Amino acid sequence: MASKKNINFEEAISELEDIVSKLECGALPLDESISAFENAVKLIRICEERLSFAKQKVKILTEDENGMISDRPFINSDNET
Repeated sequence: MASKKNINFEEAISELEDIVSKLECGALPLDESISAFENAVKLIRICEERLSFAKQKVKILTEDENGMISDRPFINSDNET
């Protein structure tokens, strides 16, 4: 597993999916299941932190000069026609 402090959102989600698969199959012994669950909780917290940071960044980027947040549609330049 990657260092928890340096893991990005996508890596955390991927590791979380792996843990969920292992837990759902039910083949892990109890101690390993508990350890896997503990790791999953840590990964969930990391994901929540990364999402919170992204939300704050978007909020800052969408504030106008008066500090007002305006709702603007997201325009993906790759999909424009």
